[in-house]
Amino acid sequence: MNFTNEELEFLDARYAPASVAFALDTHWVLYCGVLVLLMQAGFAMLCAGSIRAKNAQNILLKNLLDLCVGALSFWATGYAFAYGGPGDGSRGSRFVGSRHFFLSDGFEGAESHGFKSWFFQFAFAATSATIVSGAVAERCALAAYAAVYAGYSAFLAGFVWPVVAHWVWSDAGWLSPNRPSPLFGVGAVDFAGSGVVHMVGGGAAGIAVRVLGPRLGRFEDAASERGVDAALIATLRRNTPIRGHSMPLVVLGTFLLWIGWYGFNPGSTLALTRDAEQPETAARVAVTTTLGAVAGGLASLLATYRLNGTYDVAEMCNGLLAGLASTTGSCAVVEPWAAVAVGAGGAWSYAWGAAFLERRKVDDAVNATAVHFFAGAWGMLAPALFAAPSRMRAVYGSDARGLLYGGDGSLLGAQAVAFGAIALWVGATMGPFFLLFRRAGALRVSMDEEIDGLDDAHHGRSAYEMDTFLDAELGKSDLDRISEVTDDANGDEIRRVDSADDLRRVHPGQGDAESAS
Repeated sequence: MNFTNEELEFLDARYAPASVAFALDTHWVLYCGVLVLLMQAGFAMLCAGSIRAKNAQNILLKNLLDLCVGALSFWATGYAFAYGGPGDGSRGSRFVGSRHFFLSDGFEGAESHGFKSWFFQFAFAATSATIVSGAVAERCALAAYAAVYAGYSAFLAGFVWPVVAHWVWSDAGWLSPNRPSPLFGVGAVDFAGSGVVHMVGGGAAGIAVRVLGPRLGRFEDAASERGVDAALIATLRRNTPIRGHSMPLVVLGTFLLWIGWYGFNPGSTLALTRDAEQPETAARVAVTTTLGAVAGGLASLLATYRLNGTYDVAEMCNGLLAGLASTTGSCAVVEPWAAVAVGAGGAWSYAWGAAFLERRKVDDAVNATAVHFFAGAWGMLAPALFAAPSRMRAVYGSDARGLLYGGDGSLLGAQAVAFGAIALWVGATMGPFFLLFRRAGALRVSMDEEIDGLDDAHHGRSAYEMDTFLDAELGKSDLDRISEVTDDANGDEIRRVDSADDLRRVHPGQGDAESAS
């Protein structure tokens, strides 16, 4: 077959090595971005299974809102604050970006490779925002997730998270290891976001649940502080976990999140063809991610069995996720054996964090704060111990190394500063936000709605159209045992209480009170 000169020139341009490399890198980033978005399905299933059936539809809507509102806010301002600035470390660009609002100002020709970068980074921002929705489940007012929450999700995905991403991941950020003069000569290592994603989302979740207060029946003393009388407190289950309604959904959600993490971590190479190390780095990251996950899951399962003699599936799921969250920051710079140690340490950090929050009577419905903030904090510090010098050179072109490899402590200093800066930033921004809406009385549902369930109150129907299942579920779910039996006002008769109307008949006036903010 003979080609004309014009056809040969077209083929040369179409299939030149640079064009093929760009196509491969674009496909890689988009593919990994889709895997990260799949984590939203994981969050939805995990959160729905971890709460009571009467609130399942409500939490699913909140997960949808997270993604939709987060996308618009990241398009409007988030990407600009995170990456929209000169990449030369010039003055004024170290804290926050300032270009490409609404993907304008030459965005398509940006050095960040335009649309594929936006899509991948949006998936990360949405993940950080979604962490909060499960934590505040079962008592957060829909107004806080519609009018008010639109502000929350927009604020976190459009400003709070992007600022931290700029600090660590933009070449201009003051914590970035890619700056011409990085912090302490090394910068902060957070390859895929133990701090940037998980500490931010988990920290926001912890603040939200602390301000919102615990669910009815979770802690006896907290119920008393909210004005619930002693007779009603006597019918509540005291200081015991409120169990979710579907372990299959919890396990399914965990598997979906685990699969999505292979977009999260290996995809953070952002390309496969820029240098010879990138394909190997992506493959190694997949291995360390796997080992961190299984180490966290097994450590949590064995520890739970040792403590209470049962094989707790939910705890294994949370330990596995904690192992993933803790390995995320160091996955590219540690050896496989170290990934096992980091993952197991993440499970321990999760267990310690969950116990700490319970002692403080902080009610996180899905333990998101312990899984993401506490395990993420450990993951932020792990490179200071385990970063291998050969891996640091391959990924960051740096001679820095962890303390176990004879490091001089400079990496530990950078990681500690990043840890403190992220924690302070999230507290300083999200704390006033939630306090403001609690003060306005818009944050929490009424006692009636909380007892009857948010699905009936806000969505007109249950997530499950199976009356026999609902009868059994609502009769056995924790606060609906408000009680399985309870004395009436005269003390002569035992009555079952399954709803706010029943509660009013047994304890007149109690079902009418609004929950204190």
